[in-house]
Amino acid sequence: MKDIKLWLWLLLFGSLWGIVEVVVGEILFGYDVPYASVWLAVWALFILAVGRGVMNRAGTSTFIGAFAAVFKLVNASPNYCHLLAIFALGLIFDVFSTVLMKDNRRILLRCSLTGLLSAYGGRAFFALLSTYIMRYEHWVTGGSEYILGHIFVRGSIAALISAAVVPIGYTIGINGEITLKKHPRWAFAGSLVTSVFLWALVRIV
Repeated sequence: MKDIKLWLWLLLFGSLWGIVEVVVGEILFGYDVPYASVWLAVWALFILAVGRGVMNRAGTSTFIGAFAAVFKLVNASPNYCHLLAIFALGLIFDVFSTVLMKDNRRILLRCSLTGLLSAYGGRAFFALLSTYIMRYEHWVTGGSEYILGHIFVRGSIAALISAAVVPIGYTIGINGEITLKKHPRWAFAGSLVTSVFLWALVRIV
């Protein structure tokens, strides 16, 4: 049961991330909203922080990112560049949160640092991977100027906001986990129903 509950939580948080990528992301990019990727990254890091508060163990954030990428792959036109960005952010957040958020000493400061480093690190990892390994045309033709703008201009905005958002998300996750332990059956049922609802909702929207 515990393993099933864990996977359901991973699916739920991945779906909460994924539905925003599909619905809100399509709107932001469709209307060329400035810094669209920044707002999506901030939401992603908030969800990852909440998930870490509920399940503070290595690997969970990577799986949340993987589920979010699958959610977008299934429910939107395939854009493998975006899917890679989603997975990369989950992976990088996993690395920093595993190192910095493994105990409760100065946890809010550690959360802020995790958000800051994950925003920069996720963008750097994705940009370099897209340009020099995957060789996506948009990134290759953009050159170093585009890469640096992605990391240090848009990345700085995401990093500053995430430094405030990640501690909030982690605190919500911690408090929620305490409440969920008191009502394990309701928590299990709620995570299942909400996940199913999100997958059905995106089809309707």
